[in-house]
Amino acid sequence: MKTAVYPGSFDPVTLGHLDIIKRASAMFDEVIVAVMTNSTKSPLFTLDERVKMLKESVKDLPNVKIESFDGLLIDYCKQNQIHIIIRGLRAVTDFEYELQISQINRELSHHEVDTVFLTTSLEYSYLSSSVVKEIASYNGDITPCVSDFVGEELYKKYGYK
Repeated sequence: MKTAVYPGSFDPVTLGHLDIIKRASAMFDEVIVAVMTNSTKSPLFTLDERVKMLKESVKDLPNVKIESFDGLLIDYCKQNQIHIIIRGLRAVTDFEYELQISQINRELSHHEVDTVFLTTSLEYSYLSSSVVKEIASYNGDITPCVSDFVGEELYKKYGYK
């Protein structure tokens, strides 16, 4: 059975993230979406809230599992015998950063973990969680960016609706 992990902070999960998850779920027997704590970011949503939003968002994908972790991704992969990391790419600038991370992960895993890059569908190439949060903070229309459930949670967080 081929299992892949799609790690991220998902603060919040966007339609671009969901596009990657759905496409990866068609390629692998199991996809684990690993919600991580990123020490360089101050999340709007708690880890539990992000996990809850993802579970709601992927409830129709039976081979997708949502988990959370803290620490190095490569350690998570080793502990769970995962040899494939999924990463989404929006632009060439994403590739430069992601290539470096994939290379260090491969070295740290003694060449046992590879990264598979999926390019974001064109319709979501402009999306980022940061942009979505900014639009929502001004009560802007985020319906093209996130699911209805995630949109409601975002507006609630900012005191709207």
